[in-house]
Amino acid sequence: MKKQLVIVLSLLTLALGGCAVNARQGVLDANGAEQLKLRQIQSRYFDTSDKQKTVEAVIATLQDLGFVIDKASLPLGSVTGTKLKGYTIRMTVNVTPRGKDQMTVRANAQYNVTPIQDPAPYQSFFDALSKSMFLQAHLEE
Repeated sequence: MKKQLVIVLSLLTLALGGCAVNARQGVLDANGAEQLKLRQIQSRYFDTSDKQKTVEAVIATLQDLGFVIDKASLPLGSVTGTKLKGYTIRMTVNVTPRGKDQMTVRANAQYNVTPIQDPAPYQSFFDALSKSMFLQAHLEE
C-alpha cells in the first residue's frame, strides 16, 4: 500500500511540475515578440564612448521636453524624470556602453502606472536626444 502511494505521489508531482514549466514557457513565448518590438522602440545606439556626456544630454533633453529630473546617477547611467501636465508621465532612461565606440540609450515611459507602448513618445524623445548629442559634439569642436 505504501509503495503504491509513493508511486502515485511521485507521478502526480512529475505531472504537475511539467505543467507548471509548460505554462511558464507558453507565457514567455507569447510575450516574447511583443517585448522585443517594445525594446526596439525604446532603444537607440549612439556613436560615442563618452557615458558622462550622453547622460548629460539625456538630462538636458528630458528637461527640454518639460520633465523634472527626480534622480540621476552617472555610475549607473540612469536618469528618471517626471512630467506633470494634467497627467503624469514618468520616464527612466538608462545609458550603457555597447562595445568600445557606442552607447545604448534605453527609455522606459509610464503614463500614471501604465507602461507606454506607443512609439510616438519614444520617437520624440530620441529625435530630441539625437539633436542634442549632435549639437553637443559640434559645439566642442
